[in-house]
Amino acid sequence: MRCVIARFPFDLSKSGVLESMKGIKPEPVTGESVIIGRRHYPAKQVGQVITRQDRRDFSTAEVLRAMARLGFTCRTLPEALPTRIESPLQRASAMLGTPVTA
Repeated sequence: MRCVIARFPFDLSKSGVLESMKGIKPEPVTGESVIIGRRHYPAKQVGQVITRQDRRDFSTAEVLRAMARLGFTCRTLPEALPTRIESPLQRASAMLGTPVTA
């Protein structure tokens, strides 16, 4: 399959990626990842190995798109839930409790 990563065309195949990643120890995954075989690799590490380019030259999205098209499972970071910011007034009101009505 032909794909473009960092404005350079690459002819990638699933077997070629498997061969390239054979013997490569996965770095700790802190973000988006690609599952190759039974291992989880950071997307940037996979991109660096298969393209032989510096990690700053391509985006994670480019690698994930190419790997997904080849049939690999790609994982992205789950979206964080927005944290609820309390005002000092709300915090004090919660500490005092609800008023008792007679």
